[in-house]
Amino acid sequence: MEIFAHPELWIVPLLTLTLLEIVLGIDNVIFISILAGKLPKEQQAKARQIGLFLAFITRIALLFSISWLMSLTKPLFTLPIVGQALTGRDLILLLGGLFLIGKSVTEIHHKLEGADGEANPTGKVVSFSAVIVQILIIDIVFSLDSVITAIGMVKELWIMITAVIVSLGVMLAFAGAISDYVNRHPTVKILALSFLILIGVTLVGESLGQHIPKGYIYFSMAFAFLVEMLNLRLRTKPTHPVELRQSVK
Repeated sequence: MEIFAHPELWIVPLLTLTLLEIVLGIDNVIFISILAGKLPKEQQAKARQIGLFLAFITRIALLFSISWLMSLTKPLFTLPIVGQALTGRDLILLLGGLFLIGKSVTEIHHKLEGADGEANPTGKVVSFSAVIVQILIIDIVFSLDSVITAIGMVKELWIMITAVIVSLGVMLAFAGAISDYVNRHPTVKILALSFLILIGVTLVGESLGQHIPKGYIYFSMAFAFLVEMLNLRLRTKPTHPVELRQSVK
């Protein structure tokens, strides 16, 4: 192929798209980790792996359905209140964003109201299949956004598929560590759920024609995460001897 004779034509797009897929996939990993964390310990790793595998299959299927994706840009109907024409893509993003907001708000409420501090304070058993269904729903939403971004960046299908495969490998490698870290630190879990609410609001805004640059979103998330890391470091820092003597007095 002629493109391989000129590496500069595919190396930079491949690296850029792979990095972007990893960044977009972090949201997916966080949501999968939070949902899987509601299952018994022995089922959590399996749920994460199945969730990421479903995300991979969904992305690949969408990449091979580019013509169908393009048909999603045609207006279906107009919302009477706001006068905004909704396409198939907008409708998926709207419903997915509302689902993400609702699910995240519910998880935060359970986390705050639960007497034992767990996300499932009622003691009701969460079935494995119910968690997988919820993961699949959000996989479709995140995959649609990811694939449409990929199509807008590059034209070669093999570059898109390679970027998805590499990003999936990175997510599989770090999903367990991310999940364990989030579950060990309740405040980080609340922060992660707040991030998901922010992503949900962004998806709803996108569906209604209000474009919000993702750079601002991810910068805000990174800044908030950095502040939380400093707070965690401060809380685990040993108390100074002078402070101990003063507290005794």
